[in-house]
Amino acid sequence: MSATDPLLAPMKADEHHDVGGVQVDISKAGNVRVKRMIYPPGFNWDANLKTVMGTDLCMHAHVGFMAQGQINVQFADGCVVEYKAPQFVSVEPGHRGYVVGDQPAVLIEFDFEGETVDRLGVPAHRHS
Repeated sequence: MSATDPLLAPMKADEHHDVGGVQVDISKAGNVRVKRMIYPPGFNWDANLKTVMGTDLCMHAHVGFMAQGQINVQFADGCVVEYKAPQFVSVEPGHRGYVVGDQPAVLIEFDFEGETVDRLGVPAHRHS
């Protein structure tokens, strides 16, 4: 993707972080945070975030919209779910994710920090 791609362009945000190679732009909207998360090609939970977060699996829920690219998530039970743009996303805690392909994956996410699971009623992972 080109640097002029609006999904990847610099933007005004309340906060900007780089966490394990993931670019995170955050803006508050009332009680919810709206985030643009840019996962680079080659991103992999085990290599990029496991040590940073200090857990074997990501224990956050992710609710939003996959605007570009693809991220697959694998749960502790081995189940793999593919999220390929354009697609709505609801990922339960207890997963590890990785980017598929050679373009960044852009996720527009809505969260309540540590209260996302409870406030949005995200259920525990089960096979469909």
